[in-house]
Amino acid sequence: MPILIVGVNHKTAPVAIREKVAFSPESMPQALHSARQVVQENLILSTCNRTEIYAVCEQQQPVETIIDWLAEWHKIPAEQLRPYLFIHQQEAAVRHALRVACGLDSLVLGEPQILGQLKSALQTANDNTVTGNQLSRLMQHAFSTAKKVRTQTSIGANPISVAFAAVSLAKQIFSQLEKQTALLIGAGETIELVGKHLAANKIGKVLVANRSVDKAQKLAAEYGGKGIGLLELADHLPQADIVISSTASPVPILGKGTVERALKIRKHRPMFMVDIAVPRDIEQEVAELDDVYLYTVDDLQSVIEENLQSRRAAAEQAEGMVTEETAKFMAWLRAQDHMDTIRQYRARTEQLRQEVFDKALGLLHNGKSPEEALQFLAHTLSNKLVHDATQAMHHAARNGDHALLASAKTLFNLSSDENG
Repeated sequence: MPILIVGVNHKTAPVAIREKVAFSPESMPQALHSARQVVQENLILSTCNRTEIYAVCEQQQPVETIIDWLAEWHKIPAEQLRPYLFIHQQEAAVRHALRVACGLDSLVLGEPQILGQLKSALQTANDNTVTGNQLSRLMQHAFSTAKKVRTQTSIGANPISVAFAAVSLAKQIFSQLEKQTALLIGAGETIELVGKHLAANKIGKVLVANRSVDKAQKLAAEYGGKGIGLLELADHLPQADIVISSTASPVPILGKGTVERALKIRKHRPMFMVDIAVPRDIEQEVAELDDVYLYTVDDLQSVIEENLQSRRAAAEQAEGMVTEETAKFMAWLRAQDHMDTIRQYRARTEQLRQEVFDKALGLLHNGKSPEEALQFLAHTLSNKLVHDATQAMHHAARNGDHALLASAKTLFNLSSDENG
């Protein structure tokens, strides 16, 4: 059955489109079961930079069924979505999956976070029993390829990530961070990385806001900071020179009015804000305010571009490894198309063996000697096993089918030397 990947990413769609088709963690189980109604197997990868549906479909199933499902699930017209979609099938889909796992398709070339996100997507799909043999095998192959790329190339040698880019941009705005206060919204992996980069740059003070205050306090403690709940954001926002947000909230957390009030209290000292989330955490109207520098994940591209040179040579090497591993998986996939033939052959052989064995046993019960019964078993079983193949070879010989006869020599391990 064909493997298919349909989705949008930072290359094909702006954040305004990506946030419309993002899946929240809470909605994922229901979405996976809903998608399972139109495909044989599926998993959904949804991050700030991409939403991708990995599927195994029926033969000749139109791609439109998946596109229509995605549009219907998010309640947007398929015509509005279609121009931004990419579609990969079979070998192209396998190659894409491997490139994603290796970080070769990421906004930040070679970033490692996507591998963890892909593993989580597979785990969620497995927990909801919507995957099968092909997708599970593809994901495991993608993970092993990513490990190979990590260990055999220097693609991950330098710390380049969206988090790194956000902190680098903050340094460009403030030059030195020792006297600045950073407010981090969220407590996931990206915010953890932001915190580490800020600490490495000697940030003055860190506040962490999260739905779970315990999580916020635990993360803030690593940087000698303070953890607060999301309901306390408005009270602490005026302290923040730097705001970096990355949550899974389906609606904005910071609105224009809240930021306006904070700016008045700050006497219009500038605020630097980076919204890494998709859907966005900060209302886009905030960018209209004086004294606010608001960036989204798409705006980080230029910062990231400056840090890519060291990874490009390693990426070329990695692309070669992906090509090699794609070919290996396609060979496995082709073999699966013929497994039924092998299983049928084994089942037929077992059936013949049992029939002849039962008859030989009957001869013993009827008083025949063990030698006679064994002779019958050996002679009859060998005749039955070679009958169909012998008939096919006779037919091939009469019709000059040299290709089939050559295949028979390979299949039955016969010598090519007719005198041998």
